[in-house]
Amino acid sequence: MNQATQLARVIIRQILEAGITDAVISPGSRNAPLSLALVAAQKRGLIKLHIRIDERTAAFYALGLAKASNRPVPVICTSGTAVANYHPAVLEASHSNIPLFVITADRPAELRRTGANQTTEQARIFGRAVCYFADVSGAAYPLELPLNALQTGPVHLNVQFEEPLLGDNDDSWLEGLEVNPPKIFDRKKAGTLATKSTRGLLVIGHDRGGLEVSAVNNFIESLGWPVISEDPLTFLQASAHASLFLTSTPIAKDLTPDTVIVIGRTTLSRSVNSLIKSARFTFVIDPRIATVDSDRMADKKFIDLPELYVAPADPEWATKWEKYSERTSKVVKEISNWSEPLIAREIAANLPEDIALFISSSRPIRDLEAFASARTGIRTYANRGLAGIDGNISTATGIATHNGCAIAVIGDLAFLHDLTGLIHQDLVNLKIFVVNNDGGGIFSTLPQRGVDGFEEVFGTPHGLDPAAIAAAMGITSKRIANASDLVSEVKAKVEGLSVVVLDVPNREVNADLIKGIYAKMNSI
Repeated sequence: MNQATQLARVIIRQILEAGITDAVISPGSRNAPLSLALVAAQKRGLIKLHIRIDERTAAFYALGLAKASNRPVPVICTSGTAVANYHPAVLEASHSNIPLFVITADRPAELRRTGANQTTEQARIFGRAVCYFADVSGAAYPLELPLNALQTGPVHLNVQFEEPLLGDNDDSWLEGLEVNPPKIFDRKKAGTLATKSTRGLLVIGHDRGGLEVSAVNNFIESLGWPVISEDPLTFLQASAHASLFLTSTPIAKDLTPDTVIVIGRTTLSRSVNSLIKSARFTFVIDPRIATVDSDRMADKKFIDLPELYVAPADPEWATKWEKYSERTSKVVKEISNWSEPLIAREIAANLPEDIALFISSSRPIRDLEAFASARTGIRTYANRGLAGIDGNISTATGIATHNGCAIAVIGDLAFLHDLTGLIHQDLVNLKIFVVNNDGGGIFSTLPQRGVDGFEEVFGTPHGLDPAAIAAAMGITSKRIANASDLVSEVKAKVEGLSVVVLDVPNREVNADLIKGIYAKMNSI
């Protein structure tokens, strides 16, 4: 047996024995030994393969699978530029502690810096974005994969394959496998958090720092403080529309906390971040402090939920939060014009039970945070590690693959940014709602609005029809421009891959609407 085939089989056997159930392949020649070993394993029903021809799409698809399953997912490519295209998803995985297992095929090390075809410095190409890196040659026996490192983020294995790359058809190497359940990173209680503050506030970042919803719910009950959640759907105890009413300076002043506990990272609202900064004391709970965000500032930092020794919240303090939330809910319910805020409110309220929801960065996730209300039965996902608009369709597709079905809400630029995510329509049940305002709508709500050259460098109108683009790729698509049709479409069963384009008023009209809603906060 040739060296490349033997090394690939050693790697794949360990992957199978680690309980990994899915692998993503970007087709190529140099990674042929790994691809063929995986094909043999799939024929025996030991793993499921997912093929994505675009490497960036492949990596984000694997990221979505790993997010939804909470299991390591290998993503495998050939040498050269293919490896570099994995970098955006690796960065997102790094800042979100997602167990993405990147395996890149390479030519032998002696060919580096010699002008050899498709050969570059792949070793440590991802820098500090990975928790572990190994540059493995064909003579690396015995080889033990760094699977434990995946408990804290992505891992990169760069594998040098000597030619010949094709082996025999023998699959006896798959016999006698001892498959173990995936290892769960079980942390102990991370110390104690004690405070006598009666004006305390809990702020939960969008992905809860990777902590389980049930664990955070128990923490909320033990704490007994008012709660703000960037994920507006998951925690029923959270104050609805906090990012809206905190835009009012008088309200923010009235609700200035003495102590704030932050779970994860807050990446959305300036109003919420300003409130956090106004507190005398801040505590942070985030596993990423141990790896990626090691310089986070706080009076005390924890890598897991600590034991609590806290005073009960002042009843008057808690009542104020309830009052502002209820009054803001009335303003939100009054929104009747077809608009991005109305879309966010109606999608959140009408999602079917037990469905996964992926929300893209930029305006859609901010609108959900501001205009949606908490409810049960929804699992929410978003790429908030670095909050990019790249790879959103692919990530949502990976989530839908694992969950059985999903709904995604993305902006038109995010849709155009990841069109290769629509190439593979392999039995995925995903409905993509595209909020189409012909450009970068978020910039109209930021200080850049109105500057010289705004439309050219910020607004970036594209003049394209996302529904026509989807139809040209053989995907079921339609356009909607009213609330009743939107509600019907959200409630409908998700079958296959489809695109629903929500054509909304222009970006300036939407910005003025949001500005008007903010103004109403001063009189609630």
